[in-house]
Amino acid sequence: MTAENEPVVYAIPMRTRFRGITVREGMLIPGHLGWGEFCPFPEYDDREAAGWLATAIEQSTHGWPEPVRTRIPVNCTVPAVDPERAHRIVAESGCATAKVKVADHPESLAEDLARVEAVRDALGPGGAIRVDANAVWEVGTAIAHIAEIDRAAGGLEYVEQPCRTIEELAAVRRKVDVRIAADESIRRAEDPMRVAVAGAADIAVLKCTPLGGVRRALRVADAAGLPCVVSSALETSVGLAAQLALAGALPELDFACGLGTTSLFEGDVVADALRPVDGFLPVPRTPPVPDPALLARYRHPDPERTAWWRHRFERVLRLVQP
Repeated sequence: MTAENEPVVYAIPMRTRFRGITVREGMLIPGHLGWGEFCPFPEYDDREAAGWLATAIEQSTHGWPEPVRTRIPVNCTVPAVDPERAHRIVAESGCATAKVKVADHPESLAEDLARVEAVRDALGPGGAIRVDANAVWEVGTAIAHIAEIDRAAGGLEYVEQPCRTIEELAAVRRKVDVRIAADESIRRAEDPMRVAVAGAADIAVLKCTPLGGVRRALRVADAAGLPCVVSSALETSVGLAAQLALAGALPELDFACGLGTTSLFEGDVVADALRPVDGFLPVPRTPPVPDPALLARYRHPDPERTAWWRHRFERVLRLVQP
């Protein structure tokens, strides 16, 4: 297998366990317009993974729509770390907005409160704090915890996906004063507009990687009828470029986007990794090109896992291009 004309399976260690993983795996897919990235999480079935591959194909063979802006404001991402580490992440990021992971385990509230207090101290009174519960709370827990976290943060910009279902989101939204953002309820919904019609969210979080590409994500944004935030699906700089292309093409962009996530990795496959400068990232017009030395460094060392990814790619490709 050569990097010039065949997919490359990578494995990059995470700086901190994030979303339950310590090593990010995926594939880089070459095409005549450049490289795409196929990195659905291992637990996703082939049907759900098809959107991720469609995004890689769009990026590498079709290109992206014309942008309407040249740079994107981004938040820094604070994993479920101790307050000192959280403060350092924010202070060193240069971002005016921070997205903080909460609800990492059932008894996490005290840790969550200390973490957002540290983030507020690092940001100062003018910064924006948003939190993400990844759909783990029940309605009653969400209502109670949001109130406490909002106080500890000195005011939250929004809470992302506090509960699993659209109905639960709507119930929480009726009881709290903090904006509710829908993530999984948007990208896994048959009808994204249901979230808005049900009064379940104030903000739509879009991830073009699982949605099937920039063009489809723009249609989803239009159907949802809500202000949008573009967020990473934990890609390398190759896949992150598609998310930036989406953020660059949205007609309106009122909030910072969750795209400063390459800092969560120990390394990248691109020499000039997409990292925020003064809280902004540029909108790329073409995919970044992997560096051969970095491809060699992060090529997956396990032949069995490499074979697993190749077989997965072949199965999902049949769904995308029957």
